[in-house]
Amino acid sequence: MNRFVALSSLAAVLAAAGPALAAGPLHAGDPAPPFTLQQDTGSKFSLSSLKGKPVYLNFFASWCAPCNEEAPSVVSLAKKYHAKGLVVVGVDEQESADKAKGFADKYKMTYPIVLDDGPMGKDYGVLALPVHVFIDRNGKISTYRLGEMNPGEIEDAIKKIV
Repeated sequence: MNRFVALSSLAAVLAAAGPALAAGPLHAGDPAPPFTLQQDTGSKFSLSSLKGKPVYLNFFASWCAPCNEEAPSVVSLAKKYHAKGLVVVGVDEQESADKAKGFADKYKMTYPIVLDDGPMGKDYGVLALPVHVFIDRNGKISTYRLGEMNPGEIEDAIKKIV
């Protein structure tokens, strides 16, 4: 199937689905939608607790091949930029706490992992995985990316917010 037919088919499916799907991607300068979600550890975590800090939201699922490919780079960059104030938050989309914890353990993630059963994904325009959202210290979206990013692209987006 050629790219035009595939994109046309996807557009038709999305149009038919209507408002049940995500609101659409965010854009640079948009305020980051607030959230409070349960972590894989059981405690609550909210974006408001990170006010004034640069934040990288990494939406993933354990079954997502690109998410698994990116995970080692995300972990490495989280460590590299932690001293500059960067807070990385992993957002596991529609999976159990056990699956999220298994993914975090597999890649030795030391940053918070929150569990989204759909509402946050909708607010952040998650139509597929992975999704990368970089939020500046003022709570505004700096970079929004649907799809896989290579380590250099992730680092460039981080440098814009730290």
